[in-house]
Amino acid sequence: MSDQTRTSRPHEPDPVDQCPPGGRLFTLALQHVLVMYAGAIAVPLIVGGALKLPKDQIAFLINADLLCCGLVTIIQALGVGRFGIRLPIMMGVTFAAVGPMVAMATHPELGINAILGSGIAAGLFGILFAPLVSRALPLFPPVVTGSIIAVIGVSLMPVAINWSAGGQPRIRDAATGLMVDNPAYGSLEYLAIAAIVLVVVLAITRYGRGFLSNVAVLLGMGVGFAIAIALGKVSFDGLADVPWISVVTPLHFGMPVFDPISIATMCLVMVVVMVESLGMFLALGELTGRQLTRDDLTRGLRTDGLGTLIGGFLNTFPHTSFSQNVGLVGVTGVKSRWVCVAGGAILMAFGLFPKMALIIASVPQYVLGGASLVMFGMVAATGIKILLAADLRNNRFNLYIVALSMGAGMIPMVAPKFFQNMPHALEPLLHSGILLAAITAVTLNLFLNGGRRSATADAIEPALAH
Repeated sequence: MSDQTRTSRPHEPDPVDQCPPGGRLFTLALQHVLVMYAGAIAVPLIVGGALKLPKDQIAFLINADLLCCGLVTIIQALGVGRFGIRLPIMMGVTFAAVGPMVAMATHPELGINAILGSGIAAGLFGILFAPLVSRALPLFPPVVTGSIIAVIGVSLMPVAINWSAGGQPRIRDAATGLMVDNPAYGSLEYLAIAAIVLVVVLAITRYGRGFLSNVAVLLGMGVGFAIAIALGKVSFDGLADVPWISVVTPLHFGMPVFDPISIATMCLVMVVVMVESLGMFLALGELTGRQLTRDDLTRGLRTDGLGTLIGGFLNTFPHTSFSQNVGLVGVTGVKSRWVCVAGGAILMAFGLFPKMALIIASVPQYVLGGASLVMFGMVAATGIKILLAADLRNNRFNLYIVALSMGAGMIPMVAPKFFQNMPHALEPLLHSGILLAAITAVTLNLFLNGGRRSATADAIEPALAH
């Protein structure tokens, strides 16, 4: 990272490059892992179920996923040659690819080998396409960037809210396979524990000092987990049956299948992933005080493609930068990328030692929900902070950009069937609120502000300069 990409003064150490001492480094890294763990293992569970794989093979998918998440996180945060944005980022499997992958899983002539083959092809596409996406940086002045990041935060809030209530309001009945109301959803015990976690996080943030304040989220989740164990709400069933060591072998399911339609669909997903990652990178630039360049963004986006490529060979799925962890940076104020490097090492260990992974997987969702409310809200707050740099008082066009882009971004969240009559091939695009917000904001900014001197000046300035 060159000196001109830093906003700290020349004689001040850059907090992004500072490495905390060993014990603190591990604790901060574990906090990042706990935040993203549920999301990291959700996709292999969903796809493994759609493939009707036996339990041991689904466990293998999870191990492969954790190993690959850890490896690509290290590359993204540490930086390896032309890969890695070198910011505190955790990598995980993207939910944007779930719909297409489930469709491939249930297709009689495709299955998991077509999923992995399309992932390999999409990863190569992402690596090659990344420089083109990064060239769009001038299209992201504060009014566009702030709107997109605010939508990212707001779109994450339903996840935190449902986690706090104990999961999803509707679940699939094991006997009939039909969707039914979740009788435990909104349990007062779940809500109470989630509230306790939130209160503990806020209390430590307010009254804690130094390192204690930095691990407020981890301590809050620890208190919630302890209460859940005391109430008998946590089960470690199956721990004895899980092996100590699991070796992830490349191409475990055989040679990949390169189906043209599946590849085209996954490449479309890759475009969605990179646009979403672009917004998250800009948010992290704001939170860490780093002024990102086109080269920085290219390295970060290229790593999304590399993670997807590696995932195809390691029996897992397309990767992206996890937005959940962006909020954690804002909440704790810990900007060190070495924390996420250590987090990547922990994920790799979980992938190799399944017993460790099962214990972490036992943390109830309502415990995660209490902490996630503040973290995901922090992402939205960062978007609002960036909007303060836009001229909303004197430029009425900017108000239209914010209003309509946020409205477009809410469509998939509030009306999931809004685009149900559109071509099925467009599903990855139309079901991403972040992408809809980005397209709307960029288009409206070009239309409404394109000829204005102030908009042009904003566009050629670094997107998040302080």
